[in-house]
Amino acid sequence: MNMSDSAGFNIEDLINVPPLKEDEDMQEVKVDQMLGKLRRLQQGKRVLEEEIKDIKSVSDSLQKELATLQNEAYQLEGIHKEKEELCRNLQFQCEESEQDSARLLKQNKKSDELLEQYRCEIQEFKLKHRKQRMKFENQLHQLIEQHRNLHSVFTPEMLPDEILSAENIKSQLLSAEQMKLSQLHRLDEELEEVKKQKQQRVTAAETQEE
Repeated sequence: MNMSDSAGFNIEDLINVPPLKEDEDMQEVKVDQMLGKLRRLQQGKRVLEEEIKDIKSVSDSLQKELATLQNEAYQLEGIHKEKEELCRNLQFQCEESEQDSARLLKQNKKSDELLEQYRCEIQEFKLKHRKQRMKFENQLHQLIEQHRNLHSVFTPEMLPDEILSAENIKSQLLSAEQMKLSQLHRLDEELEEVKKQKQQRVTAAETQEE
């Protein structure tokens, strides 16, 4: 039911007005009918104006709501694009981190293999050095015993030459030992350097992950 019906006004009543008789006795009735018709028209006009006013108010409210919704939709679209861009950046960073981790794992594996190789070489070198030292001590002990025995055989004039020869042999053996010790020290320094490089790579990887 519209507002015109609720007010007791029907536009069809204005249209379907029964024709008046043309008798002279009905002139007054005709005037009353025309006045009634005019009043109904005026009433209908007011009702229509109220309905138009209400419709316009509803239309304005709907237009404002539509504009608000369009603005919100535009803002949401912008936020959605920002989220997509952020997601792409995070995905790219994640892939880079995975590649860096794989590369570091590979480097660490090589470093571990190199460290193990150095350990084996150092152990082998220490064992070899120990054997050489024992051999040197045995040779030195034998030389001392030989000189003790030769002292009773050779003349005192030959003893200084024999002692000098023994001293030369001893010096040569000591030089060889010193050279081996230097090589061992150099291997230890290289091992420490490899350990430092590995620690630096691990620290750098942890810093990138943070």
